[in-house]
Amino acid sequence: MTTREFSTEILIVGAGLGGVAAALAAADRGARVVLTEEYPWIGGQLTAQAVPPDEHPWVESFGITARYRALRDGIRDVYRRRYPLTASARAKHELNPGAGWVSKLCHEPKIAVGVLEEMLAPYRSNGSIRLLERMRPVDAATDGDRVTSVTLDSEIGEPSITVHADYVIDATETGELLPLTGTAYVTGFESRADTGEPSAPDHAQPDNVQALSVCFAVEHVEGDHTIERPENYDFWREYAPEAWQGNRMLSWTAPNPRTLEIDTRAFEPNPGDDALAVDADQSRNAGDKNLWYFRRIAARDLFEPGFYSSDICLVNWPSIDYFVAPVLDAPREVELEHYAKARELSLSMLYWMQTEAPRADGGTGFPGLRLRPDVMGSSDGLAQAPYHRESRRIRALTTITENDVSYAVRGDAGATQYADSVGVGMYRIDLHPSTGGDTYIDVASTPFEIPLGALIPQRTTNLLAANKNIGTTHITNGCYRLHPVEWNIGEAAGHLAAYCLDQKTTPHGVHADPSRLQQYQAELDAAGVERRWPEGRTYPY
Repeated sequence: MTTREFSTEILIVGAGLGGVAAALAAADRGARVVLTEEYPWIGGQLTAQAVPPDEHPWVESFGITARYRALRDGIRDVYRRRYPLTASARAKHELNPGAGWVSKLCHEPKIAVGVLEEMLAPYRSNGSIRLLERMRPVDAATDGDRVTSVTLDSEIGEPSITVHADYVIDATETGELLPLTGTAYVTGFESRADTGEPSAPDHAQPDNVQALSVCFAVEHVEGDHTIERPENYDFWREYAPEAWQGNRMLSWTAPNPRTLEIDTRAFEPNPGDDALAVDADQSRNAGDKNLWYFRRIAARDLFEPGFYSSDICLVNWPSIDYFVAPVLDAPREVELEHYAKARELSLSMLYWMQTEAPRADGGTGFPGLRLRPDVMGSSDGLAQAPYHRESRRIRALTTITENDVSYAVRGDAGATQYADSVGVGMYRIDLHPSTGGDTYIDVASTPFEIPLGALIPQRTTNLLAANKNIGTTHITNGCYRLHPVEWNIGEAAGHLAAYCLDQKTTPHGVHADPSRLQQYQAELDAAGVERRWPEGRTYPY
């Protein structure tokens, strides 16, 4: 099959939140963009991975970019225009359609897909953004320290495509372009000697990577909807990782991320709680004690009676964290084997819930739990893509360490401030159990900045990072990996690539030249990118 060839100014590989944000920023500045995506839905962790947005407590007022706020507003607008909300729900300014406790905006993932498509639509119509769908990067060509092209294979049997570009942005979920382009990177835990981080181990552990998860959505309705018993259910049923302190992972018990003590969560489908009263603020309440409404994405009581037959509950819990083995840098066939095993773990958790889970009334099993393939956009009811919490990370001009963001280290002085800040973010340093057998690392951080130097590789001259692949460590990845931060990173990367084209300079040149840096930052300011936190916003959660 003949490989097709395209040329463009900016190639963005991966249409997750960072990739879409990068494409919008670059096209707004007049650049020609090719954007690629492996999975059926654009939007990455918000959509194909089905993870409701993890955001900081002040997201409704400040601390995100104007484009990210437009995305959030657009999602709410769809519900207000097209869904039969109750009058009280429609009138609520901070509408939370799922009334989930993890986020102030829990919603069905396909709504975000539509809004993101709408944001891209005018640029696709005039040709400034070309979206190559169902394409995965498999090779790259370089000339010295410069990437000249990337080759992508089709996931649906179409011809391969080689895209030649002036700038390449890696917005993939696992930093897939880094090994293909020879860009220096790290994986897993760095050593304390390398980073000086209090939570780092004595020796580097490159294969010790956070768990990935395959999420799914369920409702609870009349009837028996029990799935076929997974082939390796007996293995997963008895699986008791060390972090669970003798308890089985398929259970209502799991370590408390902050105390590491074993907690037992509640699970009660359609509890009839006051959905309008949900206060999704993790600085006051982690919200994970009741698993049904922790990540609920549709609260039926916010809609006219009978519209939803049940709430819709999104399962992204400790019991589906897959940390049996790392997949970064594994051969493709091994990577796919682990994805299949992770999917089986998720189905095993569902089967356990349907057949064996203890109920509050003393009985066992919830056979009324039913998968929602339509909500996931998949045939089997699981998310289209695995949720990767951790990626390959570039060896960057600037590496952000625990000492830059930890409240225990920084205190009320706040996080490190950077002269080259291109955005802000906030989340706890939240690391899930990992492939090396480690339990949670979950410690307070303080509102932080995103340094431009973290997006720029030390050596490769025309590649930028725009996802979880920036210059964080294994530890600080835990607070830089969330939805609004990824979007901000992508937006800054896309704008930078377009700025460099226009000014005939390079990312390294902008970083090193104070006048160019200030000009670029002024353009970010004008585009609604917040680069500093309001005074006094240093308190942790």
